[in-house]
Amino acid sequence: MNRVIAIANQKGGVGKTAIAVNLPVFLTAFGKKVLLVDVDPQANATFSLGIKPKDLSVSLYEALLGQISPKEIIKRTPFLAFDLMPTSYNLAGANIELINLKDREFKLKEILDKVKNDYDFVLVDCPPSLGILTINGLVAADEVLIPVQCEYLALEGLEQLLSNIKLINENMERDIKILGSVLTMYNRRNRVSQKIAKDLRRTFPGYVFDTIIPRTVALSESPVGGKTILRSAPNSSAVHAFRELAREIIAKEGQ
Repeated sequence: MNRVIAIANQKGGVGKTAIAVNLPVFLTAFGKKVLLVDVDPQANATFSLGIKPKDLSVSLYEALLGQISPKEIIKRTPFLAFDLMPTSYNLAGANIELINLKDREFKLKEILDKVKNDYDFVLVDCPPSLGILTINGLVAADEVLIPVQCEYLALEGLEQLLSNIKLINENMERDIKILGSVLTMYNRRNRVSQKIAKDLRRTFPGYVFDTIIPRTVALSESPVGGKTILRSAPNSSAVHAFRELAREIIAKEGQ
Protein backbone atom coordinates (compact mmCIF):
# COMPACT_ATOMS: atom_id res chain seq x y z
CA MET A 1 0.00 0.00 0.00
CA ASN A 2 1.44 3.37 -1.02
CA ARG A 3 0.55 6.51 0.90
CA VAL A 4 0.68 10.08 -0.38
CA ILE A 5 1.06 12.44 2.57
CA ALA A 6 0.90 16.23 2.23
CA ILE A 7 2.88 18.12 4.86
CA ALA A 8 0.94 21.33 5.14
CA ASN A 9 0.23 24.38 7.25
CA GLN A 10 -0.92 27.74 5.89
CA LYS A 11 1.25 29.43 8.50
CA GLY A 12 4.96 29.74 7.73
CA GLY A 13 7.86 29.07 10.08
CA VAL A 14 6.30 26.04 11.77
CA GLY A 15 9.05 23.52 11.01
CA LYS A 16 7.29 22.07 7.97
CA THR A 17 10.37 21.70 5.79
CA ALA A 18 12.42 20.28 8.67
CA ILE A 19 9.89 17.45 8.84
CA ALA A 20 9.83 17.09 5.06
CA VAL A 21 13.60 16.58 4.70
CA ASN A 22 14.23 14.55 7.86
CA LEU A 23 11.22 12.25 8.11
CA PRO A 24 12.11 10.37 4.87
CA VAL A 25 15.48 9.38 6.35
CA PHE A 26 13.84 7.45 9.16
CA LEU A 27 11.02 6.02 7.04
CA THR A 28 13.77 4.68 4.76
CA ALA A 29 15.65 3.30 7.77
CA PHE A 30 12.53 1.29 8.59
CA GLY A 31 12.70 -0.28 5.12
CA LYS A 32 10.25 2.00 3.31
CA LYS A 33 10.83 3.42 -0.16
CA VAL A 34 10.21 7.17 -0.07
CA LEU A 35 9.78 10.03 -2.54
CA LEU A 36 9.83 13.64 -1.33
CA VAL A 37 8.12 16.19 -3.60
CA ASP A 38 9.05 19.86 -3.16
CA VAL A 39 6.00 21.95 -4.10
CA ASP A 40 7.17 25.14 -2.37
CA PRO A 41 8.49 27.84 -4.79
CA GLN A 42 10.98 28.84 -2.08
CA ALA A 43 12.59 25.43 -2.78
CA ASN A 44 13.72 25.07 0.85
CA ALA A 45 13.49 21.28 0.84
CA THR A 46 15.51 21.05 -2.38
CA PHE A 47 18.18 23.39 -1.01
CA SER A 48 18.24 21.62 2.37
CA LEU A 49 19.18 18.38 0.64
CA GLY A 50 22.24 19.91 -1.01
CA ILE A 51 20.74 20.72 -4.41
CA LYS A 52 20.91 24.28 -5.71
CA PRO A 53 17.51 25.16 -7.20
CA LYS A 54 18.98 27.72 -9.60
CA ASP A 55 21.23 25.07 -11.14
CA LEU A 56 18.39 22.69 -12.07
CA SER A 57 17.76 22.42 -15.81
CA VAL A 58 14.44 20.63 -15.23
CA SER A 59 12.29 20.38 -12.11
CA LEU A 60 8.74 20.04 -10.85
CA TYR A 61 7.82 23.23 -12.71
CA GLU A 62 8.31 21.63 -16.14
CA ALA A 63 6.51 18.45 -15.06
CA LEU A 64 3.48 20.38 -13.77
CA LEU A 65 3.13 22.15 -17.11
CA GLY A 66 3.35 18.84 -18.97
CA GLN A 67 6.69 19.62 -20.63
CA ILE A 68 8.51 16.59 -19.25
CA SER A 69 7.83 13.20 -17.68
CA PRO A 70 7.88 13.28 -13.85
CA LYS A 71 10.25 10.29 -13.78
CA GLU A 72 12.85 12.37 -15.61
CA ILE A 73 13.19 14.88 -12.79
CA ILE A 74 13.48 12.49 -9.84
CA LYS A 75 16.88 12.55 -8.12
CA ARG A 76 18.32 10.08 -5.62
CA THR A 77 19.52 11.78 -2.43
CA PRO A 78 22.67 10.51 -0.72
CA PHE A 79 20.82 10.31 2.61
CA LEU A 80 19.85 6.67 3.05
CA ALA A 81 18.78 6.66 -0.60
CA PHE A 82 15.34 8.24 -0.64
CA ASP A 83 14.25 10.07 -3.79
CA LEU A 84 13.49 13.74 -4.38
CA MET A 85 11.35 15.48 -6.96
CA PRO A 86 13.11 18.86 -6.71
CA THR A 87 11.83 22.30 -7.56
CA SER A 88 13.43 25.43 -8.94
CA TYR A 89 12.52 29.05 -8.32
CA ASN A 90 10.61 28.93 -11.64
CA LEU A 91 7.79 27.23 -9.75
CA ALA A 92 6.63 30.65 -8.53
CA GLY A 93 5.42 31.26 -12.09
CA ALA A 94 3.16 28.22 -11.89
CA ASN A 95 0.86 30.16 -9.56
CA ILE A 96 -0.10 32.21 -12.63
CA GLU A 97 0.34 29.67 -15.44
CA LEU A 98 -1.80 26.98 -13.82
CA ILE A 99 -4.81 29.29 -13.52
CA ASN A 100 -5.75 28.96 -17.20
CA LEU A 101 -5.30 25.17 -17.38
CA LYS A 102 -8.19 22.73 -17.29
CA ASP A 103 -8.40 20.73 -14.03
CA ARG A 104 -5.60 22.92 -12.66
CA GLU A 105 -6.11 21.68 -9.09
CA PHE A 106 -5.32 18.10 -10.19
CA LYS A 107 -2.02 18.66 -12.05
CA LEU A 108 0.18 17.38 -9.20
CA LYS A 109 -2.11 14.40 -8.66
CA GLU A 110 -1.76 13.51 -12.34
CA ILE A 111 2.04 13.58 -11.95
CA LEU A 112 2.15 11.57 -8.74
CA ASP A 113 -0.28 8.96 -10.08
CA LYS A 114 2.44 8.10 -12.63
CA VAL A 115 5.16 7.43 -10.02
CA LYS A 116 3.55 6.68 -6.65
CA ASN A 117 3.33 2.93 -7.21
CA ASP A 118 7.14 2.84 -7.08
CA TYR A 119 7.08 4.01 -3.45
CA ASP A 120 5.66 3.16 -0.05
CA PHE A 121 5.47 6.84 0.90
CA VAL A 122 5.23 10.00 -1.19
CA LEU A 123 5.69 13.10 1.00
CA VAL A 124 4.59 16.45 -0.43
CA ASP A 125 6.13 19.60 1.07
CA CYS A 126 3.46 22.27 0.48
CA PRO A 127 3.93 26.07 0.46
CA PRO A 128 2.94 28.04 3.60
CA SER A 129 -0.18 29.51 1.99
CA LEU A 130 -3.45 28.36 0.43
CA GLY A 131 -2.69 29.12 -3.21
CA ILE A 132 -3.07 26.87 -6.24
CA LEU A 133 0.13 24.93 -5.44
CA THR A 134 -0.98 24.03 -1.90
CA ILE A 135 -4.40 23.04 -3.23
CA ASN A 136 -2.60 20.79 -5.73
CA GLY A 137 -0.61 19.27 -2.87
CA LEU A 138 -3.73 18.59 -0.82
CA VAL A 139 -5.77 17.23 -3.74
CA ALA A 140 -2.92 14.82 -4.59
CA ALA A 141 -2.76 13.50 -1.03
CA ASP A 142 -4.43 10.61 0.73
CA GLU A 143 -3.52 12.06 4.13
CA VAL A 144 -2.33 15.35 5.62
CA LEU A 145 0.36 15.75 8.27
CA ILE A 146 0.10 19.15 9.96
CA PRO A 147 3.12 20.62 11.78
CA VAL A 148 2.00 22.94 14.58
CA GLN A 149 4.44 25.33 16.22
CA CYS A 150 4.11 25.67 19.98
CA GLU A 151 2.85 29.25 20.06
CA TYR A 152 -0.43 31.02 20.83
CA LEU A 153 -1.77 31.42 17.28
CA ALA A 154 -1.18 27.78 16.38
CA LEU A 155 -4.70 26.52 17.08
CA GLU A 156 -6.33 29.22 14.96
CA GLY A 157 -4.19 28.29 11.95
CA LEU A 158 -4.90 24.61 12.44
CA GLU A 159 -8.67 25.12 12.52
CA GLN A 160 -8.47 27.15 9.31
CA LEU A 161 -6.52 24.41 7.52
CA LEU A 162 -8.93 21.71 8.68
CA SER A 163 -11.81 23.80 7.36
CA ASN A 164 -10.12 24.17 3.97
CA ILE A 165 -9.45 20.42 3.73
CA LYS A 166 -13.14 19.82 4.39
CA LEU A 167 -14.03 22.23 1.55
CA ILE A 168 -11.66 20.42 -0.84
CA ASN A 169 -13.22 17.07 0.05
CA GLU A 170 -16.72 18.40 -0.51
CA ASN A 171 -16.07 20.30 -3.75
CA MET A 172 -13.45 18.15 -5.50
CA GLU A 173 -14.73 14.68 -4.68
CA ARG A 174 -11.69 13.81 -2.59
CA ASP A 175 -11.47 11.88 0.68
CA ILE A 176 -8.36 13.37 2.27
CA LYS A 177 -7.78 12.03 5.77
CA ILE A 178 -6.14 13.93 8.62
CA LEU A 179 -3.12 11.82 9.53
CA GLY A 180 -2.52 14.07 12.53
CA SER A 181 -0.73 17.13 13.79
CA VAL A 182 2.79 17.09 15.18
CA LEU A 183 4.04 19.66 17.67
CA THR A 184 7.24 21.39 16.55
CA MET A 185 9.80 23.80 18.03
CA TYR A 186 8.89 22.56 21.50
CA ASN A 187 10.81 23.94 24.47
CA ARG A 188 10.05 21.80 27.50
CA ARG A 189 11.17 24.60 29.85
CA ASN A 190 8.77 27.07 28.27
CA ARG A 191 5.30 27.37 29.82
CA VAL A 192 3.79 28.51 26.51
CA SER A 193 5.02 25.34 24.79
CA GLN A 194 3.55 23.24 27.59
CA LYS A 195 0.20 25.05 27.43
CA ILE A 196 -0.11 24.81 23.62
CA ALA A 197 0.69 21.09 23.72
CA LYS A 198 -1.99 20.57 26.37
CA ASP A 199 -4.57 22.73 24.56
CA LEU A 200 -3.96 21.02 21.22
CA ARG A 201 -4.43 17.55 22.65
CA ARG A 202 -7.59 18.63 24.46
CA THR A 203 -9.07 20.37 21.39
CA PHE A 204 -8.18 17.66 18.85
CA PRO A 205 -8.16 14.37 20.79
CA GLY A 206 -6.78 11.47 18.81
CA TYR A 207 -5.28 13.72 16.14
CA VAL A 208 -2.01 14.72 17.81
CA PHE A 209 1.09 12.57 17.57
CA ASP A 210 2.79 11.51 20.78
CA THR A 211 6.13 12.53 19.26
CA ILE A 212 7.15 16.17 19.74
CA ILE A 213 9.86 17.78 17.60
CA PRO A 214 12.10 19.83 19.94
CA ARG A 215 13.53 23.25 19.25
CA THR A 216 17.27 22.65 18.77
CA VAL A 217 20.12 24.67 17.29
CA ALA A 218 21.33 21.58 15.41
CA LEU A 219 18.01 21.22 13.60
CA SER A 220 17.91 24.86 12.52
CA GLU A 221 21.52 24.76 11.29
CA SER A 222 21.50 21.44 9.41
CA PRO A 223 20.05 22.80 6.11
CA VAL A 224 22.96 25.24 5.73
CA GLY A 225 25.31 22.38 4.95
CA GLY A 226 22.76 20.54 2.82
CA LYS A 227 22.51 17.79 5.43
CA THR A 228 19.76 16.04 7.34
CA ILE A 229 19.85 16.09 11.12
CA LEU A 230 21.09 12.49 11.16
CA ARG A 231 24.17 13.55 9.20
CA SER A 232 24.84 16.88 10.90
CA ALA A 233 24.06 16.00 14.53
CA PRO A 234 23.48 12.23 14.95
CA ASN A 235 23.29 12.54 18.74
CA SER A 236 20.72 15.35 18.71
CA SER A 237 17.41 14.90 20.53
CA ALA A 238 15.76 15.70 17.19
CA VAL A 239 17.12 12.45 15.74
CA HIS A 240 15.24 10.43 18.34
CA ALA A 241 12.11 12.52 17.73
CA PHE A 242 12.08 11.96 13.96
CA ARG A 243 12.72 8.24 14.42
CA GLU A 244 9.71 7.99 16.73
CA LEU A 245 7.56 10.10 14.39
CA ALA A 246 8.39 7.72 11.51
CA ARG A 247 7.48 4.79 13.73
CA GLU A 248 4.12 6.36 14.62
CA ILE A 249 3.28 7.14 10.99
CA ILE A 250 4.06 3.59 9.89
CA ALA A 251 1.90 2.27 12.73
CA LYS A 252 -1.07 4.34 11.50
CA GLU A 253 -1.17 2.53 8.15
CA GLY A 254 -4.69 1.32 7.44
CA GLN A 255 -6.21 3.04 10.46
